[in-house]
Amino acid sequence: MAGSGEEYMIARRKQLERRKKLLTWISIVSFVGSTGFAAVSAVVEAIKNPSPPQVVSARPSLQQQAQGFESVLQREPENKVALEGLVKIRLQLQDAKAAIAPLEKLVKLYPEREDYKIQLEQLKKQVENSRNTGNNANKQEKFR
Repeated sequence: MAGSGEEYMIARRKQLERRKKLLTWISIVSFVGSTGFAAVSAVVEAIKNPSPPQVVSARPSLQQQAQGFESVLQREPENKVALEGLVKIRLQLQDAKAAIAPLEKLVKLYPEREDYKIQLEQLKKQVENSRNTGNNANKQEKFR
């Protein structure tokens, strides 16, 4: 009798193992199938309705940053970080003329900083050259 009990337990264990394997495979196939279906649906939708590329201009963001530095400078006119940030932002906005005033203030506050002086000289030359180029263009237009 003991032998038939052990045989039953072995058969039962094998039966449970087969069920576990079957359930595991069914779960894997279901997961892969549902993931594949979702991916295919997304690709088909993207092909049917392509969205135009989103082009975001950095200009408004830079202008907001410049306004932020300006508001800090209203409270703290000699704030080095705000002055440097304002110069940097105005240069990124390609407004060299507007970058001169805060840079002049930095040179005045920190006369030992040669890099400020050099950058100020370069900016002034750049603004002067752009004026001369603009004046030459205006003169050429008048002669046509």
